[in-house]
Amino acid sequence: MVRLTTFFCLPRPGTTLPSRPSTRTKLPSRPCPGTKLPSRPCPGTKLPSSTRPGVWRGNPQTPAIPVRTFKGYRGSIKDFPGADPLRDVEVLRKAMKGFGTDENAIIELLGNRTIKQRVPMVAAYKTTYGKDLFKDLKSELTGNFEALVVAMLMTPTKLDAAEIREAIKGAGTDEACLIEILSSRSNAEILEISKLYKSDYGKTLEDAISSDTSGHFRRLLISLSQGNRDERETVDISLAKQDAQKLYAAGENKTGTDESQFNATLCARSKPHLRAVFHEYQQMCGRDIEKSICREMSGNVESGMVAVVKCIKNTAAYFAERLHKAMAVRAGTKDRTLIRIMVSRSEVDMLDIRQEYLKLYGKSLYTHISGDTSGDYKKMLLKLCGGND
Repeated sequence: MVRLTTFFCLPRPGTTLPSRPSTRTKLPSRPCPGTKLPSRPCPGTKLPSSTRPGVWRGNPQTPAIPVRTFKGYRGSIKDFPGADPLRDVEVLRKAMKGFGTDENAIIELLGNRTIKQRVPMVAAYKTTYGKDLFKDLKSELTGNFEALVVAMLMTPTKLDAAEIREAIKGAGTDEACLIEILSSRSNAEILEISKLYKSDYGKTLEDAISSDTSGHFRRLLISLSQGNRDERETVDISLAKQDAQKLYAAGENKTGTDESQFNATLCARSKPHLRAVFHEYQQMCGRDIEKSICREMSGNVESGMVAVVKCIKNTAAYFAERLHKAMAVRAGTKDRTLIRIMVSRSEVDMLDIRQEYLKLYGKSLYTHISGDTSGDYKKMLLKLCGGND
């Protein structure tokens, strides 16, 4: 048996040993008696604007970043789990085959699928049955219900291009439709619309607008159709003040109106920046910019620029107003407007539109649609609305 012996080496006399780290946690120093501590706000205390979310911070000389509130998904239609276009087209085929049409089956299917789940059905239908889904639906359905179902099966770009085409062709022009689409879409979306418009209709979007409009309103639409707006999120308050001063000098503060200055600012500046400009303008002259535009301009250019301002200020409130006007006309509902907005915003901000609608008109969008439409058309619109408030 081997015995192991452990030897401990002792330091030589005079050797300095390294200090041993302390295991005690260093506590923060306590304030001296009599020191005044900063007070915490009581619950419910209204904080100054510089500390509230959504307000631009920093002094007027330095760029500031807007505080963005992310609300998550604000659409009313969500992906259906496990959706399969090949199975879905079987449901559509069965609903249209034989005597009569099962509209409820079509409503339950399309009303519970997102755009990216609906659009592939067109190709899947042709692959499976060798027939065009749009033609079959048009032969089986009628009226506004048919128009709504067809719109729901289009890509957003194709729907926008078709709506612009419809707004331009014919005896009259639907100026509000043109402004609605061009002022609410992103640069990338506008460029895609322009590309598809050219391929589908053999004419550039700019040429189509130029041939059907005139004056400052034409210039407004052409500027918007370039898809070249600044899309940075940062806001320079000093630049916002300068732009507000330029708009004031171009309108309220001179004889006549320089529409070109309004055009340049409203069509080129970023939306967060323009919200700051509108705020600075109101502070400067004590009047909302929409009211100044109405005082200084008239006709299509007035309504067009006011619509651009409203859409940028509060997009959901702008669409809530558009929907209300579509259903409040004496001659009957503007169904094309109603269909376009309900389809195009159902996966963007429909929940926000519903909130703004209730706030503005004292009753829910769901209730208004229920009272203003009927039948299968109403059922599908309510699916897109997503619920009552």
